Amino acid sequence: MLLAQGAEGIAVGLSSKVLPHNFNEICDAAVHYLKGEPFQLYPDFPTGGAIDVSKYNDGQRGGALKVRAKIDKLDNKTLVISEIPFSKTTGSLIDSITKAVEKGKIKARKVDDVTSANVEILVHLAPGTSSDKTMDALYAFSDCEINISPNCCVIEDNKPVFLTISDVLRHSVDRTMGLLRKELMIRKGELEEQLFFSSLERIFIEERIYKERKFEQSKSQDEVVAFIDSKLEPFKDKLFTAEVDGKGMVEYAFHREITREDILKLLEIKMQRILKYNKDKADELLMKIKAELAEIENDLAHMTDVTINWFEYLKGKYGKNHPRKTEIRNFDTIEV
Repeated sequence: MLLAQGAEGIAVGLSSKVLPHNFNEICDAAVHYLKGEPFQLYPDFPTGGAIDVSKYNDGQRGGALKVRAKIDKLDNKTLVISEIPFSKTTGSLIDSITKAVEKGKIKARKVDDVTSANVEILVHLAPGTSSDKTMDALYAFSDCEINISPNCCVIEDNKPVFLTISDVLRHSVDRTMGLLRKELMIRKGELEEQLFFSSLERIFIEERIYKERKFEQSKSQDEVVAFIDSKLEPFKDKLFTAEVDGKGMVEYAFHREITREDILKLLEIKMQRILKYNKDKADELLMKIKAELAEIENDLAHMTDVTINWFEYLKGKYGKNHPRKTEIRNFDTIEV
């Protein structure tokens, strides 16, 4: 989020300016980092324009970025500005051009703002004025070209630290991998609990514990719980198998101790559900749970690949909406 949208702030004796970057290029850089390959990120502005990144210095303080508006010739007497530098508005850009005209730095007879859905500023040249020289003058004496000083300062462990853009990306990718791992661990825990209780339920029903005389004649809840626990005792360290026709064999065991709450949950099973219990369907459910658990275990053992797939998924789903808008090129020295 920080790299995609950028951020700017100021405090006493401290400032931060992180410029926005292209979504697709962030995803690509993340994949390169995960593969151990070199990568480089450069800013991309929603306002378009062009940038010279020769002194960008990976976004560190002390670096510099030149940003230019996009200026084209509409005809021999008119220049049109269709993209403006980042952090500028059409109003502020026109004001800077007007001031330069008043000082005689730019020879133009009129500046019109005909912006609607897209930026369109028309600069009408004075008679006998070269459009090429006027274009150079716009870059030299107005906000059609500006310098931005990046300063990648972020808060880490409640302290400000100065990093490169590459450092921020590495930190973000590592954190994403950690979150994906946590998500897998949560799902693993859910499946293990589902497998655990399905196994208890299977034993409770198939062994007909609910039909035992001692179960039916128990005089208190504690007595019932103690009886069921004694009947489950032989199964606590047992490796179970569940065979599904044509689909193979599933092996499983209890992954934790059986608690009082687990037994009370068995007592909540309604008789209608017990009567409709189907062993084959139960075994098939166990196989599905074990298959998903195996996939999760494999993913946990290959978190780098999982994270690469995640960034490739994000790019594939959202990337088409985020083409690069700012052209990267080297600016020639302007002579006016």
